[in-house]
Amino acid sequence: MFFELGIGALLAFAAVLLLSAFRILREYERGVVFQLGRFWRVKGPGLVLLIPGVQQMVRVDLRTVVLDVPPQDVITRDNVSVKVNAVLYFRVLDPQKAIIQVEDFLMATSQLAQTTLRAVLGKHELDELLAERERLNLDIRQVLDAQTDAWGIKVANVEIKHVDLNESMIRAIARQAEAERERRAKVIHAEGELQASEKLMQAAEMLGRQSGAMQLRYMQTLGTIAGDKSSTIVFPLPIEMLKGFVDK
Repeated sequence: MFFELGIGALLAFAAVLLLSAFRILREYERGVVFQLGRFWRVKGPGLVLLIPGVQQMVRVDLRTVVLDVPPQDVITRDNVSVKVNAVLYFRVLDPQKAIIQVEDFLMATSQLAQTTLRAVLGKHELDELLAERERLNLDIRQVLDAQTDAWGIKVANVEIKHVDLNESMIRAIARQAEAERERRAKVIHAEGELQASEKLMQAAEMLGRQSGAMQLRYMQTLGTIAGDKSSTIVFPLPIEMLKGFVDK
């Protein structure tokens, strides 16, 4: 009786041990296998057979990871304090390095992204931060990609999501934009006056070539004024029109 129970327990234990030796890895997964604590090989995808008690496996996901970088306090080169958050896209290219070279590659990449975001953006002024995001995204991605290469990680893209300014800085930027618009309006007005003066000078030169041209112009102006409904018309009489009478 006891002999039969012992055989049954042994068979059950062997069945459980045999089932625990099988692992199934999906297409986007790889298994980093350790044999007696030492790295053996990377296996998968599909069915993987392990030696129970001798080999252990760590699963690694090869899909692109979307990592949200928390808002960071950044002081720009022109001493403006802003809060900046970003999003990071990366994936594991070398599962062996991702498991062996760093304890937790997700946490390590997140912390590195935060420090790199502050370091890179702190080298630029606020105007560059607001107007040249594509260039800053490229700079941050290159720095992160170079530093995470030893971990077997490829940084695909970095995007700055939002730049948060305090109320006083928003008002200062609004005043600056308003002053810029006023400056442009004054410049455009001055350019219009310059062009008008040039045209008037050309018209005066053309009218001065013929003695009767100025009189005809006065007559046209008088006709235009006469069409107005105003009851009083003040029209200057040019001396050139009386010159003929004076000569006679």
